Amino acid sequence: MGQDLQLNGLNGSLKLEKAGGGTTARITLPGNKISQPVETCKVPLNGGAPIAVSSEGRPEGVSRFEITGGECPLRFEVLDGAVLVRSLSGPNCTFAADDCATTPNGLWGPAAATLLPRAGEFEAARGGADRAVRENYKLMSQRLRGSDLRPVVTEQAAFSSDREQMCRTYAREGTHGFCNLRFTEARALALATRLGVTIGTAAPSASAAPPRPRRKPPVEGMNPDSGGAPFVEP
Repeated sequence: MGQDLQLNGLNGSLKLEKAGGGTTARITLPGNKISQPVETCKVPLNGGAPIAVSSEGRPEGVSRFEITGGECPLRFEVLDGAVLVRSLSGPNCTFAADDCATTPNGLWGPAAATLLPRAGEFEAARGGADRAVRENYKLMSQRLRGSDLRPVVTEQAAFSSDREQMCRTYAREGTHGFCNLRFTEARALALATRLGVTIGTAAPSASAAPPRPRRKPPVEGMNPDSGGAPFVEP
């Protein structure tokens, strides 16, 4: 809240702020001119004035807000120092009066210059986030079966490519890794939420699953399938 964020750390502007008992957003969307696609343009929503956003709770583990009216309905998922924005009406929002086709989808975060000094911190945290995703997915796959498991398997299979698609355009991402870390953390939280883990506690481990009973080793000269009775010659 209160941070000035940019799409991919490059352009546009987004700021979420507390206002009374609710939340507002100031957002300027970047895009390209409809008449001259090689030229860039920007559209300040609501003329640059704050827009009231509705709180949608934490369905995927992080705070979610939405703008449902106007020419460009948006969803905001608040991460650590960033906001994941998705358009609710398609990948682009077109403003004919402004001759501008905007592209709001993506991670809105700080400029690369402020992230580079923390590259080591992000790299260290990435290992824990990746591990949480794997362990949460493993535990979920142990709990679910059949049709309940299929959508989770599909999501997990697409996770790495979705992350690459989301983060490849973030400014200097290959140097600091901020977008990859936040996207991975969001996935870990989403899985933890489905597992019923309270946010703020340690991520569940696959070791939390009920242990499988150990089979007693056979005793030499005994039949392990007959309760320990000796073998009998036919």
